[in-house]
Amino acid sequence: MPRKLFRKFLPSHESIRENRYVACFGPRLQHHNLWHLHRRSVAGGVAVGMFAGLVPGSNPVQFLVASLLAIGFRVNLPIAVAVTLYSNPLTVLPLYYAAFKLGQLALLRSDAELPSIALALEGKGFSQWIPAAFDWLAGIGYPLLVGLPLLALILALAGYLLVDWGWRLHVTMAWRRRHVRRELKRAQQAPR
Repeated sequence: MPRKLFRKFLPSHESIRENRYVACFGPRLQHHNLWHLHRRSVAGGVAVGMFAGLVPGSNPVQFLVASLLAIGFRVNLPIAVAVTLYSNPLTVLPLYYAAFKLGQLALLRSDAELPSIALALEGKGFSQWIPAAFDWLAGIGYPLLVGLPLLALILALAGYLLVDWGWRLHVTMAWRRRHVRRELKRAQQAPR
């Protein structure tokens, strides 16, 4: 079971309470849902991580947002922080393109096409790339501004539902396997 695998890497409740860095935050970081591996806490952690993964900025900013949201919603903190890594340099452009298209759909606009970043960076030196990239972002503007939180909410909801349903399915299947094993054992032990 994945829960047993994760338990090897997660700290125990006693070590969390006794940690001097965590103790300074008092009971906020000692809530049991922040560290437990149960269906609602893990599904909530995935949802928070999916949402925070689309917060503009680098990984430390996303980690901080995921941590604050996990503490606020009292969901699994390590899972929330780890899930933010789905947004990385390889996936950020397709995610932002999907957010742009979703923003266009939400605003009922189809007039503007996504301007090519290659054209914005063409002929520029390395020191000019960052201002050119910001100009490119300003050019796609409002559809991205609307689409990014919408995509984050959709991904968070999808992540929550997938983990919740997957967990329920896993528990149901495990229960059925145990039930079948018990029935087979009883049938084998029954006198003939």
